[in-house]
Amino acid sequence: MYASTKDILEKANREGYAVGAFNFNNMEFLEAIIEAAEAEKAPVIVATSEGAMKYLGNGNPFRGAKLAYAMVKLLADSVSVPVALHLDHGKHMEFILYALSAGYSSVMIDLSAEPFEKNLEGTKKVVELAHPLGISVEAELGKLAGIEDNVSSRESVLVDPDEAKIFVEKTGVDFLAPAIGTSHGAFKFKGEAKLDYERLKKVKEYTKLPLVLHGASMVPQEKVELANKYGAEIKGAKGVPADALKKAIELGINKVNVDTDLRITFTAEIRKVLSEKKSEIDPRKILGPGRDALVEVIRDRIKFLGSSGKA
Repeated sequence: MYASTKDILEKANREGYAVGAFNFNNMEFLEAIIEAAEAEKAPVIVATSEGAMKYLGNGNPFRGAKLAYAMVKLLADSVSVPVALHLDHGKHMEFILYALSAGYSSVMIDLSAEPFEKNLEGTKKVVELAHPLGISVEAELGKLAGIEDNVSSRESVLVDPDEAKIFVEKTGVDFLAPAIGTSHGAFKFKGEAKLDYERLKKVKEYTKLPLVLHGASMVPQEKVELANKYGAEIKGAKGVPADALKKAIELGINKVNVDTDLRITFTAEIRKVLSEKKSEIDPRKILGPGRDALVEVIRDRIKFLGSSGKA
């Protein structure tokens, strides 16, 4: 069933688990996400980036937003679990307006690269537009970047808990993504993972909101190895360690964004098919194994996050 992101995450916040927010760009990803959620009897959030909206609309992001909503709504209404549609990293107001108009469950306004006051004012404006429509809003404080170098660089990019409290009170935002040391892509850490758990604890204590962890893919090494075996070049990829992610959930993370893991898995399986079956030209037989592999990876992630059986 098509559901409210806020309802999904407030339940997770009350009960102390996390819900996966899985990005999709095409039908195979979307079908795999919803099939996995239904199999696990878990709530799920499916997400499009601004780039995915453009891709789905063949260059027209408003058409892409409407198509994303139509696809998600159709599939969500065919299953028993709550399915929400989210705009991930909305950096431009026109894309946020497209999502609001299309009927998304929630939008993220990402002004984290801007000064605090500009982030606050921009987020407040989106909240004022979204809430009358029954659409919830996510914002981000701090920046996802490489922070292993020194303490001063950590302080400049990670969330300030005191600012988080003020930000939430003044904007009325529904959930918050605090930067605590993760990064996007398949190469998250140069060395040992360093997540700032004390900072996370303070943000949770000060805001009481469902919190979001971006850049949270674990980058399964068996999928990296499979992709590399069949011609990919993603050697040295390193994601968030399982114990670090588990601790973050225990300390108040309720939404975990996953994208890189899905991309690597899908790419690995397609490379395998194309390498082993050189005469194959049926796209269903090329893409189908990738979709099947996604279902298993997503089911494993849902179990890990603690949302199995929470629908």
